[in-house]
Amino acid sequence: MKSPIYCDNRKILSYPRVRKIVRDAFVDKIKADYPDVDFVAGVATGAIAHGALVAEALDLPFLYVRSEAKGHGMQNLVEGDAIPGKKVIVIEDLVSTGGSSVKAVEALKNHGMKVQGLIAIFTYGFQKAFKAFADANCEWSVLTDYSTLIDMAVEDELLPRTEMSVLEEWQADPENWSN
Repeated sequence: MKSPIYCDNRKILSYPRVRKIVRDAFVDKIKADYPDVDFVAGVATGAIAHGALVAEALDLPFLYVRSEAKGHGMQNLVEGDAIPGKKVIVIEDLVSTGGSSVKAVEALKNHGMKVQGLIAIFTYGFQKAFKAFADANCEWSVLTDYSTLIDMAVEDELLPRTEMSVLEEWQADPENWSN
């Protein structure tokens, strides 16, 4: 999908103070909304490190879910000891259309795990993502979103108001947008 903006959450890992803020936001949300989870799972590749940090802070086992099974070795889609019947919260770095996130959720369900929900750092807020999660019957939430990012960028004068129309057109119809 062509895009005039990209939110690269991997860069968070390079900044200890920011990394801790994000980890703590995940931890607080999990404690408040999913206090009885047994596992934390990260979606490969962008959420593996974030998920591991969260699992460590909560003293919970960690898994990660690949986008596709490796062509060699154990050919696992889910890495780690996925225990059927256990409750898992899924950590994601970015939700765009929701496709890869829902695929990870389904992989965990196929291993017999009880997916409680998915929490992402960021979403663009595309309707396609809302539909994907609804169709998968998966609760999801985010730490922040496109609207908040744009509002803050304008407020802090990092984004000229003159460029807002391009972003608004893209956000309204990302699949048909062209520059």
